Amino acid sequence: MILIEGALINNNIQDLLIEGNKIKRIGKNLIDKEHLNKKDLKIIDGKNKIAIPGLINTHTHIPMTLFRGVADDLPLMEWLNDYIWKMEAKLNKDIVYAGALLGCVEMIKSGTTTFNDMYFYLDGIIKAVKETGIRGFLSYGMIDLFDEEKREKELKTSEKTIKQIKKLNDSKINPVLGPHAPYTCSKELLMETHNMAKEYNVPIHIHMNETLDEIKNIKEKTSMRPFEYLNSFGFFDDVRVISAHCVHLSENEINIIKNKNIAVSHNPISNLKLASGIAPIPKLMDNNILITLGTDGCGSNNNLNLFEEIKAASLIHKGVSLNPTVVNAEDSFNFATKNGAHTLGLNAGELLEGALADIVLIDLDKPYLIPKENMSSHLVYSFNGNVDIVIIDGNIVLNDGKMVNIDEKKVYEMAEKAYFKLIC
Repeated sequence: MILIEGALINNNIQDLLIEGNKIKRIGKNLIDKEHLNKKDLKIIDGKNKIAIPGLINTHTHIPMTLFRGVADDLPLMEWLNDYIWKMEAKLNKDIVYAGALLGCVEMIKSGTTTFNDMYFYLDGIIKAVKETGIRGFLSYGMIDLFDEEKREKELKTSEKTIKQIKKLNDSKINPVLGPHAPYTCSKELLMETHNMAKEYNVPIHIHMNETLDEIKNIKEKTSMRPFEYLNSFGFFDDVRVISAHCVHLSENEINIIKNKNIAVSHNPISNLKLASGIAPIPKLMDNNILITLGTDGCGSNNNLNLFEEIKAASLIHKGVSLNPTVVNAEDSFNFATKNGAHTLGLNAGELLEGALADIVLIDLDKPYLIPKENMSSHLVYSFNGNVDIVIIDGNIVLNDGKMVNIDEKKVYEMAEKAYFKLIC
């Protein structure tokens, strides 16, 4: 068992007891109240620390840490077609493993305990997830470009991946289906994805309405906007869907998102960097649509620090609406915690008895966290993401800012070598 002693937890100085992978008890003086033997405990001194739920990143492509700084300051389609997809053609399992390992380290060291990913060569990603101890929801990114032969191959790979992950029987590694987007996936692939999601009871992770160009593309082909098109053949019916971006939405599309209980992964920094636009988050919130946060890949962000997204989510909507009350600090923090947990079906995102022990501890002796009386504001508007201790599924994976399970220096060296293989 792990006992966090005397930390700031849910606005009170108290203890938190972890048994197995769950939070067993929260309260004061737990050693006495629970009749605990110190010999049976791993005690973490929580004095002058705050404990918060681990952050949940609902849209990533983590091996793209190797694409950090590549082809900056370009429109999305030029960025994809002229640079990213050409580099991705050189990927293999080992390169993806190196990039994923770097991504897992980066996320853990900035307080993320769960991520929802879409990419390729999932054997490499699974290996990185297992070695670092992070919690991952993983999908193979399907792109058939309306080619029948490629479609069959993509679907077979996805089904194989689902079975492979389920066979692991590891609660921290979960399968997801990942059709890339309506403009890269045929109707047949999307329909079969829906059927597979129902058969295996897994969520669907898809890019939607990121740019005006893709919406124009879909309208020219179908006479419908993307959400209308997918809804026309039942893609959203009776399945869990996480839609990344959702930048440009019509009133009818917002109604579809609401009525089909689709979760939105808001990626404010990526959308700003690629000049895709700004998602209408206040309007979605007015419609009681579930908003979560994602970083996207490092090629378009350029990091995996979800605290930056939390701050950006609060600030940009105030600026464009000229209303300082929209998307307040509590809202944006919830996007990255309990909303993400709800979207992924996790009993997490809040520090509650019985919840998963996915916990982050932050030392309060930092200049940007003073005065200590305003911590709920500081975590959103002034904290830089440099966390001290991370516990995932009841296991300490980061202690005193250092990774517990792996050699960080070797990770960085491996990533550098992998990068040069991509650009040569």
